[in-house]
Amino acid sequence: MSREEILNNIRRGVKRNTADDTARQTVLNRLSAKADNLIPARAQLPQQEQIALFIEMANEAAAEIIELDSISEVPSASAKWLRDRGIFELVTSSTAKVDALDWSPLAEKDIQRSQRVAQAGDFASLTDSFAGIAETGTLMLHSSPQSPTTLNFLPDNHLVILSRSAIVGVYEEAWKKIRAQFGATLPRTVNMITGPSRSADIEQRLQMGAHGPKTLVIFLIND
Repeated sequence: MSREEILNNIRRGVKRNTADDTARQTVLNRLSAKADNLIPARAQLPQQEQIALFIEMANEAAAEIIELDSISEVPSASAKWLRDRGIFELVTSSTAKVDALDWSPLAEKDIQRSQRVAQAGDFASLTDSFAGIAETGTLMLHSSPQSPTTLNFLPDNHLVILSRSAIVGVYEEAWKKIRAQFGATLPRTVNMITGPSRSADIEQRLQMGAHGPKTLVIFLIND
């Protein structure tokens, strides 16, 4: 069936005729207004309480939170986390925030850092994030030439930089924030990540890393 036949069947079912210009304009006005839908009350909180909720929900989703006083501590914290687990390779994004850091602590612990598209078999990656969403402890990340989406999903361990100031209460606020920065030309890919990848599809047995990283580490920066 053609698209028009399907829509005509729907119109007959709801007893509506073909939309006139007034009806079309009403829909366009509603879409352009981008009005908020029903928002959970639990995330409508002051900023500090949003941060606390984000930490609580991220921990509940099995993410590891490492709180740092400054973003300059990320290379040392990364080196320690990787070395403690016997990982000696790290693939990072090449965003301005990541490139501005002094990565010599990795070399001091014999950890090799590369900046490229992630590949199957990579042990660990590090990226920064666009926002944190308190209501579910979710990270919002977007793709760019400097931060390909493969970094978010192919390595076994994903290390993510998140500033406290980037945490918002609800999904609607995160989307408003990304629209404000990019306007009508949104990034090609926007990923929502809540904890490490897992699945219980097979015999209802929980399997970590089923469709992505087995471990998600969030470096939460006190900015």
